[in-house]
Amino acid sequence: MQVLSAEAIPQFQEGISLTLSKWWALQIAVENCWGGPHSRDKALELSSRVFDFFYKPNRREPIYIDDLELLLEEGLESFNTVADDGSIEEVAEKLMVMHEECLEGNYKSIQKLKEVKSMPVPRVNQEVYDSDEDEVEDDDSMRETEASDMMVDSSGSLPSTNHPQIQKNDGRHQPMPDAEDGWTVVPPRKNRGRKN
Repeated sequence: MQVLSAEAIPQFQEGISLTLSKWWALQIAVENCWGGPHSRDKALELSSRVFDFFYKPNRREPIYIDDLELLLEEGLESFNTVADDGSIEEVAEKLMVMHEECLEGNYKSIQKLKEVKSMPVPRVNQEVYDSDEDEVEDDDSMRETEASDMMVDSSGSLPSTNHPQIQKNDGRHQPMPDAEDGWTVVPPRKNRGRKN
């Protein structure tokens, strides 16, 4: 079975890193530390695991995209995050194609990735839920300060909210930011109890 050349190895490693750095589900999990205080290290570890998946000098068995998808899914789960937007399959396919290209000494797709700027990932402040009572714990004074600094546009000019959802394993969906301006539409806080 064909393996990556010495020249192709660093190219492919960079391609993996670039691909994962542009994967929205992973980046929002890293930026918001959903994998704990070492979220960036976990992302680097995932990149290494993906490379090891492809690069085994004495490999005899073929590489299956299903196995790669499972690896990516498990990597995302280490951030307590589930992507139900089809991005796991998309990232896996890109990596498979990139690997084939690198085997042929073709690095054009990696060069294209270098030229595409990553969209900034906004910080998402999550509410903490009590697992037993499922009630929101929050700091009232902080909420009041934030509320006084915010204005709501009710003129109907809000951007479309038909974005794919990133779901934390606690069952709540995180809205994706609008691609044009980076703002996120947040649902109202109706019917949520407060802990006394």
